[in-house]
Amino acid sequence: MSAFWITLLLLLLAACVLFLAAGWRQRQASAGDRDRLNQRFYHQRLSELAEDEEQGVVAERPVMERELQQTLLADIPPTQTAQAHSSSRWILLPGLIVLLLVSLGTYLKVGGLAQLTGWMQVQQDYPALRARLMDPAAKPLTMEELAWLQLGLRSALQSQPDNLNDWTMLGRLGMVLNNASIASQAFERALQLAPNDPGLKQDYAEVLTRSSDPQDNRQAALLLHELLKADRHNLRTLGLLAFNAFEQQQYDQAIDAWQTLLTLLPANDERRVMIARSIEQAKTAAGQQSSQLALSISLMPQAEKILPQGGVLYISVTDGVSPVPVAVKRLPLSHFPLSLTLDDSNAMMPDRLLSAQHQLQVRARISRDGSANARSGDWFGLSAVMPWDGHQQMAVEINQQQP
Repeated sequence: MSAFWITLLLLLLAACVLFLAAGWRQRQASAGDRDRLNQRFYHQRLSELAEDEEQGVVAERPVMERELQQTLLADIPPTQTAQAHSSSRWILLPGLIVLLLVSLGTYLKVGGLAQLTGWMQVQQDYPALRARLMDPAAKPLTMEELAWLQLGLRSALQSQPDNLNDWTMLGRLGMVLNNASIASQAFERALQLAPNDPGLKQDYAEVLTRSSDPQDNRQAALLLHELLKADRHNLRTLGLLAFNAFEQQQYDQAIDAWQTLLTLLPANDERRVMIARSIEQAKTAAGQQSSQLALSISLMPQAEKILPQGGVLYISVTDGVSPVPVAVKRLPLSHFPLSLTLDDSNAMMPDRLLSAQHQLQVRARISRDGSANARSGDWFGLSAVMPWDGHQQMAVEINQQQP
């Protein structure tokens, strides 16, 4: 960076020299031009006087020549030359100061000095940040520090463009920082250096599956199918293939990939639950899921007599373990008993579908003011926890009042 500052100072110095040289040259040129003009006028008048004398027009030529010489001398005051030449230098000084101030001000405004200072600081911190990242016992880097490390790594790759490990690290940092452009470019370069590395192909495919560009998704599918031919039991490849197919609405292919994953995972693997839910979600999206919960809701006579005007009926379904609802439905109050059905379209979250549950508990609550939160005095009913295979009917009686 010292070379940068030296170059900047040299450019400023060159601008100042050119400015001063131009000013001095202009002052000198002004005086010289006046002298040459006077000499040309003098010799021209002498020629005219000679011609007039030959023609007999002028009788006293020597007298007129003396008058012409006196006029020329009067136009060139010798005592002011040194003063004018000296004062011209001081006249240039304000212009020189303005030039320096404008140059420095423009650079500070649009020259990116803050970014340059930050980049210099990153260059100084880069070795320590990289050492922390590589040390399992060190304090984990924050997202801001990871961004600094990414910038330092990109700068280092300018001088080492064939460093495979650094390109791979840059790609993975781009994934962590959700910078798909940098991640994609880094893995492309890494694959140019190591075209047969399956791990790099998986990393690159993962970046492409996250892209919103359908062309990237199709390229990811081609890459994943190529990897699957080489290793049909690779869990990561199967998972990426299933996710990519689901995002492209190729639900049958996604289901096949997830079902293959289930056959490869151990029976006690925690990922099996999430994969099973993903399969149910894909079946629902493909129209293959026919699970529906048929509900019958009744109201005890005492509560029916005092139904609020403008009340709202909230129905929530849980798995009987977590209080977070799996499905929710909101209905205006009507006549009881009430019959209705719930399905995966009423799910609160896409990864917790009604069809993926093995047991259910239903709660029905009458809200007097439409509030989603239970209030004192609200009437509600709660069913028992019942096994669920996707086709049972359940009944709930609203017979309790919120304390």
